[in-house]
Amino acid sequence: MEAPPTSFNHVVAIPYPARGHVNPMMNLCKLLVSNNNSILVTFVVTEEWLSFISSEPKPDKIIFRSIPNVIPSELTRGRDHPAFIEAVMTKMEEPFEKVLNLLLLDHPPSIIVYDTYLYWVVGVGNRKNIPVASFWTMPASIFSILLHQHLLELNGHSPLNLSENGDERVNYIPGVSSTRLAELPCFHFYDSNENKRMTQMLLKGFEWIHKAQYLLISSIYELESQAIDTLKSKLSIPIYTIGPTIPYISLKDSPKPNTNNSYIEWLDSQPIGSVLYIAQGSFFSASSEQIGEIASALCESNVRFLWIARSEASRLRQICGNKGLVLEWCDQLRVLSHSSIGGFWSHCGWNSTKESVISGVPFLTFPIVFDQPFNSKMIVDDWMVGLRVKENVKENVLVKKSEIVKVVCELMDLNSDLTKGIRERSRKLQKICCDAMGDGGSADTDLKAFIGDIIMHSSSKFTHA
Repeated sequence: MEAPPTSFNHVVAIPYPARGHVNPMMNLCKLLVSNNNSILVTFVVTEEWLSFISSEPKPDKIIFRSIPNVIPSELTRGRDHPAFIEAVMTKMEEPFEKVLNLLLLDHPPSIIVYDTYLYWVVGVGNRKNIPVASFWTMPASIFSILLHQHLLELNGHSPLNLSENGDERVNYIPGVSSTRLAELPCFHFYDSNENKRMTQMLLKGFEWIHKAQYLLISSIYELESQAIDTLKSKLSIPIYTIGPTIPYISLKDSPKPNTNNSYIEWLDSQPIGSVLYIAQGSFFSASSEQIGEIASALCESNVRFLWIARSEASRLRQICGNKGLVLEWCDQLRVLSHSSIGGFWSHCGWNSTKESVISGVPFLTFPIVFDQPFNSKMIVDDWMVGLRVKENVKENVLVKKSEIVKVVCELMDLNSDLTKGIRERSRKLQKICCDAMGDGGSADTDLKAFIGDIIMHSSSKFTHA
């Protein structure tokens, strides 16, 4: 690759190698280059991840660089999560540093933006005198929980006895409202020594955060003001809430969908607010038995639906009848933005949560693991824009067809007072977020402040060259 012109402000970005982290990092980089034409981004991924994303549209000012596949393919696809994390934490640093050394010869980076979990990037940046910005792709509230997770042990709340006290409430974590123990992310991987070690490796990112120069949070201040204010009081580095880092720019730039998408044509033919969109994420999933209960419930409920089911799509088409569509993939943000969508059955991954909030769509929450139960808690208890499918906090509890039918019909009844309230709050939350992302809003202001810092670091390097 030819060296970029010296007038460019060079950002090196390295995401944690999972779809829920790669996508927001890429969206952040698109925001940076779209807001300042002097920024050039080098986006560093493994060769395998490059093959996944190289054909996806991106601005010319985002350039890919790859490192060897230090993570075996079977781990990348989630077969062995602890071994995957072990490889990420121990095998990516050396090849990344080699790429960085080559970039230093071409055009010195102004800053490195790294996923918070990749704590070793801080050491690389500090050794080479390159500022680093930690990018947190989950809620600010989750950051505060993990930063203060030592308080759980101090208060006698050990993850090892979660099955006995999951309904107990915790109200001592700074910036976080009262929460059931089972909804806390640090409780979900302590069932074995191997998983405990995996969790400890992930938490190293919080031990290193004090040595980073910035913390970027993929959220909006108005959604989590208490948690963000807490972090600003606890950490000495600048903290920027830079917005949701979802692909809303692409949606805004191309408002008319591709007419080849038959599911969009189908949505166009449905009444306003009548379709339940169902998607359970791409990494963890519900059991096959649970999926069967959901399918039977949809058939009985008589509710229109669009279900993204990936590998089980063909089986589910046979069960669900003709009231909806079962697909392997769709453009999720475009679907959520469609007027016929009246609800989102979600696993409550943070990216999906942000996309639904921005679209003003109410939730049926069905979390599975890690941050998802807490995201569900924020949706239902704090923002009051959804209903829980599963009230029981214990894991692996099968939700029966009859319970699912009840809650699906409840959310999709457009005339009930409960649903009217949820939909009104969803619209208000949507407006708050759109205002924050608009000119002069909180997210827009923070993003531009960070861009100013990038330019400052670039000017400093040029001055001292």
